Amino acid sequence: MTDRTNNTRDIIQIDEDLCNGCGQCITGCAEGALALVDGKAKLVSDIYCDGLGNCLGHCPTGALTIIQREAPDFDEEAAMERVEAMKKPASGGCPGSRARALKPLPTAGQPAPEAQKASGLASWPIQLKLVPPAAEFLDTPVLTLASDCSAFAGPAFHQTFLSEGYPLIIACPKLDEVEPYIEKMAAILKGHPQIKELRIPMMSVPCCGGLGYIATQALKKSGRESDVSVRTWIITPQGEITEESIR
Repeated sequence: MTDRTNNTRDIIQIDEDLCNGCGQCITGCAEGALALVDGKAKLVSDIYCDGLGNCLGHCPTGALTIIQREAPDFDEEAAMERVEAMKKPASGGCPGSRARALKPLPTAGQPAPEAQKASGLASWPIQLKLVPPAAEFLDTPVLTLASDCSAFAGPAFHQTFLSEGYPLIIACPKLDEVEPYIEKMAAILKGHPQIKELRIPMMSVPCCGGLGYIATQALKKSGRESDVSVRTWIITPQGEITEESIR
């Protein structure tokens, strides 16, 4: 057993009253020091926290602060071992948030009615708030960033945007905070140079225009404005789909 000496040093502190359980601080911690426990962010172990505070900017509620207190020294080797272990499929936690590629369901050798055809969804999770920026399914030439409502407006969404097997991410610029989404999309674009085309289906309502803003700002932050093309579609509440622009 390793003998650890406590010293007064910088370390993360989490205000549980302010924490909304979004999990964005977890993706912002390169050492794997944080985890969601009972819907709140927790410090897994003092030895995993280097005290540099890279996670602070990922918290939308200001629940994270750096304080000085007595704690064992940061153990970089142990932290990296934890990070590697976190990349493996999890046996605990929330299985619904585990990143994975999906395969179409078999049709049992029989032509299925139109309403029962296999889903075109190629990856999980799809909510931008939950998608890990380092997920392997993001190593793709095409990424679709769609508004939450767009898939429900008509039956053509799967055929138009999911038939080629590219991953999908959804977000709502009206109900969710935009800045954290810009940061996460920038991290995705920067970490996956394979992405060469961003497809953006959005509803015809004014608030959905924020999705284009998220994409534009993320491209600027990631330095990829010049090498990622952007295609935008407008979907009416009646399900009509029109490609509006290509950049």
